[in-house]
Amino acid sequence: MPQSSRIDELVAEWLRYDKNPETRSEIEHLWDDGEWDELDARLGQRIEFGTAGLRAKMQAGYSSMNDLIVIQAAQGLAAHLSTLPDALKRGVVVGHDHRHNSKRWAGLTTRAFLNRGFKVYSYRGVVHTPLVPFGVKKLGAVGGVMVTASHNPAQDNGWKVYYENAVQIIPPVDSAIADAILENLEPEDEAWDCDTVREHPLCEDKTNNMRYEYHNHVAALFPPEEAADLAITHTSFHGSADLSIARAFAVTGLPPIMTVRQQRDPDPDFPTLPFPNPEEKGALSLAIDTANKNGSQYILANDPDSDRFLAAEKIENSLNQWHIYTGDELGAIFASYIIEEYKRTNRPMDNVADKMAMVASTVSSKMLGAMATAEGFHFEDTLTGFKYIGNKALELEKRGYAVELLYEEAIGFGLSPFIRDKDGITAAIAFVRLAARLNRRNTSVFAQLQLLYKKYGFFGTRNSYFKCGANDLKEKIFRGLRENDSATGYPAQLGPFEVENVRDLTEGHAFDSNQPDKKPVLPVSAGNMITFYGKAQSGEAFVMTIRTSGTEPKIKYYLEVSSKDQTTIDVKLTEAENALASDWVKTSELGL
Repeated sequence: MPQSSRIDELVAEWLRYDKNPETRSEIEHLWDDGEWDELDARLGQRIEFGTAGLRAKMQAGYSSMNDLIVIQAAQGLAAHLSTLPDALKRGVVVGHDHRHNSKRWAGLTTRAFLNRGFKVYSYRGVVHTPLVPFGVKKLGAVGGVMVTASHNPAQDNGWKVYYENAVQIIPPVDSAIADAILENLEPEDEAWDCDTVREHPLCEDKTNNMRYEYHNHVAALFPPEEAADLAITHTSFHGSADLSIARAFAVTGLPPIMTVRQQRDPDPDFPTLPFPNPEEKGALSLAIDTANKNGSQYILANDPDSDRFLAAEKIENSLNQWHIYTGDELGAIFASYIIEEYKRTNRPMDNVADKMAMVASTVSSKMLGAMATAEGFHFEDTLTGFKYIGNKALELEKRGYAVELLYEEAIGFGLSPFIRDKDGITAAIAFVRLAARLNRRNTSVFAQLQLLYKKYGFFGTRNSYFKCGANDLKEKIFRGLRENDSATGYPAQLGPFEVENVRDLTEGHAFDSNQPDKKPVLPVSAGNMITFYGKAQSGEAFVMTIRTSGTEPKIKYYLEVSSKDQTTIDVKLTEAENALASDWVKTSELGL
């Protein structure tokens, strides 16, 4: 049992700060019932200001999402942003999704900035996440906050931060903001008043204006082309996409799409989806059923806050067989769309003045690199997360590159040169634009993908995770990966593959066996992240990254096998995946 005096102090502090009767009551009841371990779990450790901001279960306590945590975070962010030039005048953009508490937390965030004299562009009603970075860029704001938990379960919520460059924050800014939060824990006067913020003279409503500007931007990115006879079903996953994508289709000259009515409207309980993540197995079941009934050839899916995109295509009508595209497949498809655009307009990809570039996360497929080598454009990879991808794009722009595609395997895609964040709406339009062009040639996206494999090589991926919430267990697993009887200390064999090179991007363990000085080129981070490279005696190559998640109780892995022979890939993927679970992670032994 945790020390009672320490718990006493934490409970007293929480009750002194918290003015929300519901969360106060949660802590009081736990105290009355003697739930010391639960109190320690909720109050003994503070939620980390990490990947894109904050994200956790909604409940009382410093480790969770609630009114007090939002107020403290907003006060700290306001203190940090106030040090930037003309911060108060430039203001901040605040938006929210449809989840429980999102509207209230957007109001509390707005209040914290108003209390410090900031102008606040507070969006009215539910908006899709890309509208916040778009607003930051368009309005010249000093930062932005979007209250959303993206594709997390219904009991979660989050608080995503954008910096003055309209990109998610990266080190050392995240640490500076985290420090500012700890320096501003005491709720300020009027901190709890979120009901009157819209009446404040510094609070401006730019919602309709930014929606109009956003769709004008989409129209400029995708001028209308010759129509194609495509039947398409779209699902919003009970989120914010429906109105935005309908308008985007209209302004780009595309015909109306059919919708999955049960998932069309925003619903914070996600009644048809236990996990509102398009990548989850079975997540598209209702969309596929709808598409089979209405005769659609393609399915488009956006996650609840509309910044991610997934597609599926019917490849066998008589059997109702569908191919659900992976994020890596879509990345290659979007790259081919851009390459075609360059060739169609006779624009060289290797022009010295504005050489074309694409950026992907390091755990994404290496196929984009193969395409870059073959076509002559510039390619770079980054650490996992769009915060790194977006900032890398800005860096490349300063060096004179025309950055045309950003993507991560977790179905995040950026195709706009105006904002460097993922946008599921523009990704959907680009996909349909390509599908329409291919349809006019009597072919399809799936057929195009097969041609890409034949041209650039066959690549197969298996991306999944092991559920693991205990930090000590995570550390045990990664310690096991670093303490082996081999020249490097890392495992030398993964199923049929011999490990030839290892890159460890974890603080305190930085290592890259492929570099002369054994130091990695990419920066290290606090979370565990190791990448293994190697080959099988039969010629296939593999790349696998295993890392801890910054937002979920998971150890994620990203496994890719490439080969000149497509028929060998699935077998080798399965053998490597089985070896990962049994020999490396030891799932049976650890009960995972």
